[in-house]
Amino acid sequence: MHALPSIVVTRDDLIQSLIPERVRQGGAYQVPDATGMIKLDAMENPYQWPESLRADLAERLAHTAFNRYPDPQANGVRGPLRAFMKIPDELEMLFGNGSDEIIALLIANLIGSGRSVCAPDPSFVMFQVLANQYSVPFRALPLDASLDIDLVGWMDGLVEADPALIFIPQPNNPTGNLFSKDRLTEIVESTQALVVIDEAYTAFTDADYLDWAVTYPNVVVMRTLSKVGLAGSRFGMLIGHPDWISEFEKTRLPYNINILSQTAVQYALEHASILNEQSQRIREERSRLTLGLSERGFEVWPSEANFVVMGCRENQARPLFDALKEHRILVKCLDGSHPRLKDTLRVTVGAPEETDALLAALDHLAAEFGR
Repeated sequence: MHALPSIVVTRDDLIQSLIPERVRQGGAYQVPDATGMIKLDAMENPYQWPESLRADLAERLAHTAFNRYPDPQANGVRGPLRAFMKIPDELEMLFGNGSDEIIALLIANLIGSGRSVCAPDPSFVMFQVLANQYSVPFRALPLDASLDIDLVGWMDGLVEADPALIFIPQPNNPTGNLFSKDRLTEIVESTQALVVIDEAYTAFTDADYLDWAVTYPNVVVMRTLSKVGLAGSRFGMLIGHPDWISEFEKTRLPYNINILSQTAVQYALEHASILNEQSQRIREERSRLTLGLSERGFEVWPSEANFVVMGCRENQARPLFDALKEHRILVKCLDGSHPRLKDTLRVTVGAPEETDALLAALDHLAAEFGR
């Protein structure tokens, strides 16, 4: 038996030959350090649970069997979640480690198929990021002047792209608005692609498209618990006809919802009234934040989510973002991420005292950044 010849190769050589160029030329997802800051950048619920409930949850976690794999179907969550979200009996659920895992699962099914993914432009960045990671063609679909579906542009784009998947956030992130129901209906009824309606912000709007997953054979709905106070649990879900869910279950990783998340989510759903009450407080605070920013001369985009987009003076969004950081307030600078988002910042709706701090900082900076 002959030994293979010894080849001198460097780690850099191996990386160059084994890691695809699209990965090497990309970058890791960056999350800014928010230590010691008022955090208004990530669309999180600002409210902690009451101390008594946290202590009760800690007691329950103390009796959790960490030495065992979690329930692969997270069955303890299913009934309470169906009741909390009023999910029709005709529909089934698939759970993911956040919505990102579900998006990845859906797109991964297209690898090597030649079919594409479509989504509004601008929209949630992970639709395109994950399509690129899996080398699945991505087509951005234009919005009109009011940030609604550009129906002609979408129809033309869908004919050219022939997608297998169309992601449609409702309401949209990062713009915050709902798309026209009539236009959305035309898209759903004119395509043979699977339409994934992303309702991540459903707690902050009266719009609800779960019934579409019953009515239309090509619609499923994606939701998450991240925006209602459980971002740390990383718990997302895909809701659709059992035929769709059973197919996607075949590519879901086993044990993907860890036992800590299952326990915490089940406990939270036992106290769903608190989640609902906090979401209502955020809706009310959104109105106060919108008014406060408008009174200070900023253009505030209409929002059905737990954030608002504020328009700044020309070329002032980035300097204002940096100035707010000096005041220990972290928001999201959208300027530079897309032409339609030029001169804008995105502000998560925080607790009242966080809104007060933001408005006070803007008053302090008014001479330099006021409208």
